[in-house]
Amino acid sequence: MGFIFNNLFRRKSVSAITDAESHSGGLHRVLSVRDLTFFGIAAIIGAGSFSSIGSACYSGGPAVIFLFMICAVACGFTAMCYADFATRVPASGSAYTYAYVSFGELAAWIIGWALLMEYSIGNIYVAFSWSGYFVNLIESFGLHMPVWLTNNYSDSHQAFIDGTASKLSEAWNTAPVIAGVRFIIDLPAVMINILVTWLVYVGTKESRNASNVMVIIKLAIILLVIIVGATYVDIDNWTPFMPNQFSGVMAGVSGVFFAYIGFDAVSTLAEESKNPQRDLPRGMIYSLIICTIVFIILALVLTGMVSYTALNVSDPLAEVFAMKGIKWMLFIVSIAAVVAMTSVILVFQMGQPRIWMAMSRDGLLPKKFAEIHPKYKTPAFSTLITGLVVGIPIFFTTPKFVLDFTSIGTLFAFVLVCGGVLILPRNMDAKEKGKFKMPYINAKLIVPAITIISFIIIFYNQASMIVNEDGSYNIPMMVFYLVWIIIAIFSFIKNYSLIPVLGLLSCCYLLTGMGWTNWMMFGVWLIIGLVVYLLYGYKKSKLNVG
Repeated sequence: MGFIFNNLFRRKSVSAITDAESHSGGLHRVLSVRDLTFFGIAAIIGAGSFSSIGSACYSGGPAVIFLFMICAVACGFTAMCYADFATRVPASGSAYTYAYVSFGELAAWIIGWALLMEYSIGNIYVAFSWSGYFVNLIESFGLHMPVWLTNNYSDSHQAFIDGTASKLSEAWNTAPVIAGVRFIIDLPAVMINILVTWLVYVGTKESRNASNVMVIIKLAIILLVIIVGATYVDIDNWTPFMPNQFSGVMAGVSGVFFAYIGFDAVSTLAEESKNPQRDLPRGMIYSLIICTIVFIILALVLTGMVSYTALNVSDPLAEVFAMKGIKWMLFIVSIAAVVAMTSVILVFQMGQPRIWMAMSRDGLLPKKFAEIHPKYKTPAFSTLITGLVVGIPIFFTTPKFVLDFTSIGTLFAFVLVCGGVLILPRNMDAKEKGKFKMPYINAKLIVPAITIISFIIIFYNQASMIVNEDGSYNIPMMVFYLVWIIIAIFSFIKNYSLIPVLGLLSCCYLLTGMGWTNWMMFGVWLIIGLVVYLLYGYKKSKLNVG
């Protein structure tokens, strides 16, 4: 029994990982730091800035900028941890590979399984959002698609049951019936998935060129949106600044954090980077800084143009300009959204196959997933499977379900990456020229001091910090406080590095904003993944010596 337990936490050495890559046929190393930064921006600025930012502004008001700052800080600390790992382990696989080196095989599998939620399942939400803006765009040219070809089956059925008058209920009422089943499909969402899957399949260089062009276009258009929108800002709309207290701000954590998902996808491109130990860290950090500035300014402009109460819509940027009667901007926003979300789908569709490729090389997935196309030098089979994993659920799932499902898996991965840096021996080598090295700041006294001061303030205001408005205890927050205390104790004993500790605490705090439904879905997903691992990966692992 002890042997089996120990095997669950067997670790892989860095040399074994790099050797596996060198004997795999290899991918094309064509990506520079500029390309990686653009890939990061391409992944981050998308459905979050054009869709989920609206619901976040609605729940938090103008004060939602604080949530963007909190998420940026959490992602910033996490990006430093990713960068540190990228320097030590310049290999494909992102958090999966990092967890294999630090925590062991079981944790690596869990991370790989959780990242499926971020990249593939997250792309389902982006595809739905892309479809909405694409339909608006073609309608501006006088082209109209039947509503039963532009909506999803589940929401349409629910709208019919609720008796609501909307395009969803219209889709149900007008859809053709085939073999007793109403044919309702979001065709644009399906088609963009097919198109991007093909582009990723045929090559990294082609994907890079397409991504760079799309990033330039969408940044230019977002800048225009900010400039035009700023001229319509009414500062009275910023009052009250925090209408639903801080709990209202935190209620938007799924949407805001979803807006940041993507910078970590850069780390999956290590094997295609010209100099991964230098360029991967820079690409992640540069893209994160640029996007944070954009998000904060965009949130202030949106909440300044109209009341925050009007922003609970799926296309907030288009809605505010429609309310102001600026029709020509609706066309511009639709173009920006279509371009932005296409680039997000592209980057995520590149990230997922490379994680599966790394898992296959380790024996945790069948060998087919690690096959490199002889001509295109891409993980061909994994790319096609990713396209299916994204495309098939479009037929039966809903955007809201996917959004809630995605953020928690990503945060979980971030927690393990930050924790993994703490477990690995601190890199004592002098910094090599051109390579990233995380600054070491001893957390021995700093974290305990911050903890003591914070807890004095917290318990002084306990009614608003650990007790909900209905009088019930906020259990997730109480668990977070316990984790905080444990981390503070270990920081004192182990002389932990401050940056990964702050990253770990920040991500754990963001997890408290997830509802019980999110946790239950995540738990079920992990159980399924554990069963798959025990039935296949545990026995087939390259490290299996039993």
